[in-house]
Formats: sequence, C-alpha cells, structure tokens
Amino acid sequence: MPGRNQRKIANLLKQPPLADFKVGVDNVIFSVDTAQNRLLVLLVMRQQEPFLNYWSLPGTLVRQGESLEDAAYRILSEKIRVKNLYLEQLYTFGGPERDPREATDSYGVRYLSVSYFALVRFEEAELIADGMTGIAWYPVKQVPQLSFDHNKILAYGHRRLRNKLEYSPVAFEVLPEMFTLNDLYQLYTTVLGENFSDYSNFRARLLKLGFLCDTGVKVSRGAGRPASLYRFNAEAFAPFKDKPLVFI
Repeated sequence: MPGRNQRKIANLLKQPPLADFKVGVDNVIFSVDTAQNRLLVLLVMRQQEPFLNYWSLPGTLVRQGESLEDAAYRILSEKIRVKNLYLEQLYTFGGPERDPREATDSYGVRYLSVSYFALVRFEEAELIADGMTGIAWYPVKQVPQLSFDHNKILAYGHRRLRNKLEYSPVAFEVLPEMFTLNDLYQLYTTVLGENFSDYSNFRARLLKLGFLCDTGVKVSRGAGRPASLYRFNAEAFAPFKDKPLVFI
C-alpha cells in the first residue's frame, strides 16, 4: 500500500527536529534551625536576565568535563561553609518553556535542570557572600515567587526531605557524631511538624530498635538533668534500611 507508506514518511518528516540541550544544576539547600523551630531554604538574588532581581535556588550550568554531582558540590562550596551535610540528586526538570531563553534562542536550545537537595544544620552553615549581594535563608513557609520553575523544584525537594526522614538515617548525616535524643527530636519536629510524635514515644521507639548507642557521656544544658549523648550505629541500622516509617 504505497499511499499509506507515503503518508507515514510524510508524517515523520513533519516531526520537529531533535532538541539541543544545555544542562544546569539547581540545589535545594535546606537548613534546620532547631532553636526557632524553622525549616529554611537558601535563596540567592538573580543578578541578570531572565528574572533579574528575583530570588532563586542556587544554580549553575554544568562546565565542560564536570560531572553533575561535582557541579552541585561546586555551588554548595560557593554559597556556604559547612562540615556536615547530606546531598542527594532529586529530579530532572526539563519541560518545554521552563526557561524563557528557549523562546529567544535562535538555535532553540532547551534548558534542563538536574536538581539536588541538601540538608545542613543552621548553626553550622556559614553563608559566603563574597562578590555578591542577595543571599539569605528563607523559611520554607514564607518563600516568595521564585524565578523559572524553582517553586516547583522546592516543593518537590521538601516532599523528598520529609519522606527521607521517615525511613532513612539522613538526620545523622548532619548531626554531630554525638548527640542527645532531644537534638534528634528537635530536628524531626522542625521538618515534620510538632504533631508527628510526642517525645516520649519517639525516644522509646528509637531506643527499642537498637541502632542508637549510649556513649556513657552526659552533657548539661540549662537547669535540667544532664542528658545522655548517643551515637548512630550504621551496622545495627542495616536491617531497617529502606523500610517505611522507621522513625515515626
């Protein structure tokens, strides 16, 4: 049936050309301010078009010979100094028209964003403002309209963080090597909300599971009784890895 084959060929010829891509990395950098019970995200003010003077997630285009993860760490190192952090690839955002430069680029370049999310402790994270203005921690609940699709990326990262805390030991990546159970509980309540569990149940559940080791060291904070310092035992946690609802 030559007529049918000719129509197929004609339809194929009508297909748009293959897209030419530029790849960027955008980091959703969360910090946990347990003193004021706030979950914060790091934002930077854009200094150029598009979206001049809009807040955005810290991001960059990937350089020649640079891996995606290296680009993510480069952005982190340019914006904050911190000892303990957790970093994980989040998602790839690549829908058409997510970047207004696509419409104006004569070559029809598409801009992909491979996003990462990071978690750091607010008390340990020092902002680097060298050579730039407009860098700040924003409470996640008070984030303004961001550039590009960064509100969508932030929302996705927030959901991932909450889910990770329920079943993975991500919290121990940012806590000191030795910590009190109250330190751990405050981190969880800051991210998940105060109603996720009361302290007594949280404490009893984790101690029963057996992957927190009492160091025998106590620390005094304020007028209360000295609190025991614990360590996370990764080997003891292995049987619980990827099982849902370990921590709540």
